Amino acid sequence: METHTNPGHDHSDHYRRGVFTERVFEYRSVEKKKLLISLFVTTFFMLVEIVGGILSGSIALISDAGHMFTHCFAIIIGLVAIYIARKPACHHRTFGLYRAEILASFVNGIFLVLVSAVIIYEAVARIISPREVLGLEMFVVAIIGLVANVASIFILKGSHQHDLNVKSVFYHLLADAASSVGVIGAAVVIYYRGWTVVDPIVSIGISIAILYWAWGVLKESGMILMEMAPGGNGFDSDTIATDLMSRFPEISGIFSAHLWAITPDMLVFSAHIGFKDGVKNPISLMPRISEHLFERYRVIESTIQILTDEFGAVCQVPPEIR
Repeated sequence: METHTNPGHDHSDHYRRGVFTERVFEYRSVEKKKLLISLFVTTFFMLVEIVGGILSGSIALISDAGHMFTHCFAIIIGLVAIYIARKPACHHRTFGLYRAEILASFVNGIFLVLVSAVIIYEAVARIISPREVLGLEMFVVAIIGLVANVASIFILKGSHQHDLNVKSVFYHLLADAASSVGVIGAAVVIYYRGWTVVDPIVSIGISIAILYWAWGVLKESGMILMEMAPGGNGFDSDTIATDLMSRFPEISGIFSAHLWAITPDMLVFSAHIGFKDGVKNPISLMPRISEHLFERYRVIESTIQILTDEFGAVCQVPPEIR
């Protein structure tokens, strides 16, 4: 029985070295710039609302500024995670600190749930005990918030598709943009009809949508933190094992296959692989297997233990403990 890790000349190891060492200080540089710009835009509009609220005496403007502060907080969490993740790998953090991004997205997901819960609670309270709502001020506040959030959404658009950390921030902004659109509609109805109950009803509907987005972020980040195969990629360890046996007829069996993610675009694979009797030099197949894993599944690092027939059964998990 021999143990083999990716040879130094193949593409996947080159990519791994690039991610974990040579390019670590450039990691997520585009996402960092986008988040910084988004933070500036959101902070600027938040300050405008605070000043406007003080000068006009509008509590609605000041309260919406507080809402924008929650988005600043979410963006700051995302930025801190990127700065932490950029720290290079070393002997006691061999995969670096890229998981900081996943932890940040998980925290932001919980934050979304808490914000939704507070909004729903307040909305129900207002249905039970209606309060006077100033439709015109409500309309102005919603327009200001919508402009700020739409600007930030366009800034982050694209990066959220492959970065779970940015996605969690993106959903914060998208939720607030949807909220602003709903509030604009509700403000028009209240201004012309006086139906103040529309305000809490719209808030509840928007909060349900936020909870749906939050669940997606929590589920994806939770799977990665629990070392599960990433669900969003459409494959798992069994899929890869089946594909390898089909692609490489020299393989007789694959046991103890494991697939996990450092981040959604950094996958790691390990397995015990048995080869048929006629294969004289299975080690020579390792570069091809490693390259295939990288090119098809974006596995940045694979560890393969080569088994002979006499050791193959050792790696099978007994049925009673599966």
